[in-house]
Amino acid sequence: MSTTSAFDAHDPLGLDDLLDDEDRAVRDTVRAWAADRVLPHIADWYERGELPGVRELARELGSLGALGMSLTGYGCAGASAVQYGLVCLELEAADSGIRSLVSVQGSLAMYALHRFGSEEHKQRWLPSMASGEVIGCFGLTEPDHGSDPGGMRTHARRDGSDWVLTGRKMWITNGSVAGVAVVWARTDEGIRGFVVPTDTPGFSAPEIKHKLSLRASVTSELVLDEVRLPADAVLPGAQGLRGPLSCLSHARYGIVWGAMGAARTCFEAALGYAKEREQFGRPLAGFQLTQAKLADMAVELHKGLLLAHHLGRRMDAGLLRPEQVSFGKLNNTREAIEICRVARTVLGANGISLEYPVMRHSTNLESVLTYEGTVEMHQLVLGKALTGVDAFRG
Repeated sequence: MSTTSAFDAHDPLGLDDLLDDEDRAVRDTVRAWAADRVLPHIADWYERGELPGVRELARELGSLGALGMSLTGYGCAGASAVQYGLVCLELEAADSGIRSLVSVQGSLAMYALHRFGSEEHKQRWLPSMASGEVIGCFGLTEPDHGSDPGGMRTHARRDGSDWVLTGRKMWITNGSVAGVAVVWARTDEGIRGFVVPTDTPGFSAPEIKHKLSLRASVTSELVLDEVRLPADAVLPGAQGLRGPLSCLSHARYGIVWGAMGAARTCFEAALGYAKEREQFGRPLAGFQLTQAKLADMAVELHKGLLLAHHLGRRMDAGLLRPEQVSFGKLNNTREAIEICRVARTVLGANGISLEYPVMRHSTNLESVLTYEGTVEMHQLVLGKALTGVDAFRG
């Protein structure tokens, strides 16, 4: 007699079998939190273009161990890469803005401090960031330099033993609510990272309004007007672009999982709608073209999840390369946005309504597709790895 379990439309490849009990407990805890604290309100937050109570949400996420969760010590959970990925999956299944809050806090700001900061930096900032009492941001992108961070104009000059920072950063998640910013600037010694308490004179973070994507997320400009910092504000372990780029690679890993969360929500919305909505005397699910759409969405969704699991296991084994992260970010964001677009066609006109999650996720993914490396940049990363020829310049 066969012991094969019944086919599960929500887990057709049996990927849940790849998880152990602790993995499932982490996933289920965050899924339940998102269902209680985010899903009842997210359409309203999105429509208003606000993330109210962001500091309270951060503290709750800290209590779940979701902030800097793959880091060890200093109040961090020390969880596996797969568990961190599952958290990103569940948070983005609710909304990309919530996952972005966690990614920037843990994979960019906290990761930079943990990997490149002094012991004093770690002791001062990481415990309060892990608990969510302090929110962090990461200042790399500039108004005129996104994909080419080496062209940054923000600079830091020596003045006695102090550093004085001047410049602007753009599209900075968490900027207006952050208590500390990790800011990258050009110096006579090359590009360096600086730990900037946001109450330092000369620092401001006006919020960016009128966004049509990531509306339930705090996005800001950072303005540094002769910001004076002590000598020990510099991150001692990072010099050159290798520092910020390694932080971006860590954040991209979370996106590999998170994008599939948004895709999963849209697929499930389309599947449920197709079963219930009747046209021409039968459910939409009874039409061949609808079934073809659902089948294609399911294939790409679960291929993406399988890829995310594979990269997570490699990260846990210490084997994950940056090019492999680019592979995952390129594939999963590109496929996720296509799944959302196809799901919208299944829902017809209802697909554009905030009563359903599809258009919200689709527009959010337009940002996810771009940040932490555009499609074109990851194509070039992989192209260089495959051919040995650098096509980034000239």
